[in-house]
Amino acid sequence: MQAAFFDSFWFTYLLLPFLIFCSRILDVSLDTLRIVFVSKGNKVVAPILGFFEVLIWLIAITRIMQNLDNVTCYIAYAAGFATGNYVGLRIEQKLALGIHMFRIITQKDASSLIKSLKEHGFGATVIEAEGKEGGVHIIYSIVKRSDNKTIIEIINKFNPQAFYSVEDVIKVNENLVGYNRSAGFIFPRWMKKGR
Repeated sequence: MQAAFFDSFWFTYLLLPFLIFCSRILDVSLDTLRIVFVSKGNKVVAPILGFFEVLIWLIAITRIMQNLDNVTCYIAYAAGFATGNYVGLRIEQKLALGIHMFRIITQKDASSLIKSLKEHGFGATVIEAEGKEGGVHIIYSIVKRSDNKTIIEIINKFNPQAFYSVEDVIKVNENLVGYNRSAGFIFPRWMKKGR
């Protein structure tokens, strides 16, 4: 009875391809997250994700090899890979791991922008510089990646013409810089209370 089910049309052409599709989504999503953790230098999470990623991949590819005459398995495998890339990127965006450095260049007076950044708990280092059309202010701010939307809204509110770029920060010097989880900004350790 059980062998008959595994040889049936429903299992061979519907359930098996669906399981392969789901396993590919899972393993490719894990692969995307593993790459993110590797790029962030996380030596614990990345290998664990890699273990489960390869284990799931082996299970899926084994089923494909056992059903080489089943075209629906190939289609499910490819569709799972494509969908897994999308799902993995969406998960990574939702997690918003890491730290970004904003470089904001503005020609007009930046005092209200700087004031608003500081009021929202973001640090701001300001440099006066010379641009193509005269004097500019360059504002550097290091923020949690999850705060990107907030800082972009502040920039657009106070100076929508400002040019800004965003860079990944791999590591922040923890001896000189602390992290306030409640306020969500980077600040020097000597600014902590009691120092």
